[in-house]
Amino acid sequence: MAARSFVEHAPAKVNLTLRITGRRRDGYHTLESLVAFALVGDRVSLRVAGKVDLTTRGRFAAAVGAPANNLVLRAARALAAEVPKLKTGRFTLTKNLPAAGGLGGGSADAAAALRLLARANGIALTDIRLLRVARQLGADVPVCLDPRARLMRGIGEVLSRPQRVPRLAAVLVNPGVALVTARVFARFDGIKMKSPKGHSRRIPSRMKPLLEYLAAQPNDLEGAAIALAPKVAAALDALRRARGCELARMTGSGATCFGLFGSRRAAEAAARKLATQHRRWWVRATVLR
Repeated sequence: MAARSFVEHAPAKVNLTLRITGRRRDGYHTLESLVAFALVGDRVSLRVAGKVDLTTRGRFAAAVGAPANNLVLRAARALAAEVPKLKTGRFTLTKNLPAAGGLGGGSADAAAALRLLARANGIALTDIRLLRVARQLGADVPVCLDPRARLMRGIGEVLSRPQRVPRLAAVLVNPGVALVTARVFARFDGIKMKSPKGHSRRIPSRMKPLLEYLAAQPNDLEGAAIALAPKVAAALDALRRARGCELARMTGSGATCFGLFGSRRAAEAAARKLATQHRRWWVRATVLR
């Protein structure tokens, strides 16, 4: 009998907003963030046969490090410890997203691996064992497990129900730098460590009110990221100057930034121009949802 194969898209996670709300005794920062997911992302496949293994390929494969330390394999081994006789196999990760770019790439890959294993073993995505492993793997893995727009709170483990947001035409830009999340948080000056109140009301479901809402909810880590990597400011400036850009912001702890546009055509035109002007940057037109 031929081995079964499954494929999952691992979409880029984009923090439309990111507010730092405090710091716990264990040193972790708490946050509030409206998260959406892009059409662009990595690709993870599973061939159910033999022992757990991983092959990496793609433009950014070299940046993810040794396969043995990859979150895909860690996800498979963690779930195998939770589920007796779990069917696993050989994973292939096609790495299309820049590493350490604030797009949750590693977390998205781990979540995709968990979805693949769930499909191969008839496990529901709501199974507590799957959710428990997702929380163990990292703060962004739970929200990536079922990639739909949501509010995330705490250190990422408290998730709202899916939010009804309009599809957002966007351009993603990484100016060719990687930022380590821990270093960005360490640089964060914490001037306003009060819990913001902006997310207490309903997230607008129409474009214009949503853009107004987002404009009032910044990414609190932008200043720290720019201090460590000034090219982040250059990317934001380039996006804001792009024709048709309604709002530009950094995602996550950087260094990737995004611009929101009034139409997909405008986003694609802006992406083409930015890619021509900045040939060393990673630039992609996409849709967030």
